[in-house]
Amino acid sequence: MDILQFVLQVLLGITSLLLTLLILLHKGRGGGLSDMFGGGMTSAMGSSGLAERNLNRFTVILALAWFLSIVALGLITKFQGI
Repeated sequence: MDILQFVLQVLLGITSLLLTLLILLHKGRGGGLSDMFGGGMTSAMGSSGLAERNLNRFTVILALAWFLSIVALGLITKFQGI
């Protein structure tokens, strides 16, 4: 169980760094805080171009891997004391 926990911790570290990088690579579409409350609906909601769509896909897949590694680490930690 220790090897699995170590592998998941390494996976969590790598996915955290890559996810931060991928999020920063996204093109900004907003005008600030007002967009969070519906003020910036003038821009197109869809992605423009193949590179942006692929970046979105990679970001979502990496976010899912990040989330699953956190859940798995939490479950291992919870049931390790039993």
